[in-house]
Amino acid sequence: MEFTCPTCQDLLEVQGDHAYCGRCQKDFKLEMRCPECHKPLEILKACGAVDYFCQSGHGLISKTRVEIININ
Repeated sequence: MEFTCPTCQDLLEVQGDHAYCGRCQKDFKLEMRCPECHKPLEILKACGAVDYFCQSGHGLISKTRVEIININ
């Protein structure tokens, strides 16, 4: 999934729950949300794998279904 900088429209480098714009030299905080209820997801990390869990009853959410929101 690609993200663009809201200031200069350049592509951002995504690193976990942050994104960075090399041109503007700005960091952006990203939030992973459930595609069903749109609430923030809990990030579960184990053995190098990252999974997302909805505490509102939707269980494990595939990373391909996660909504990623820029919260800056």
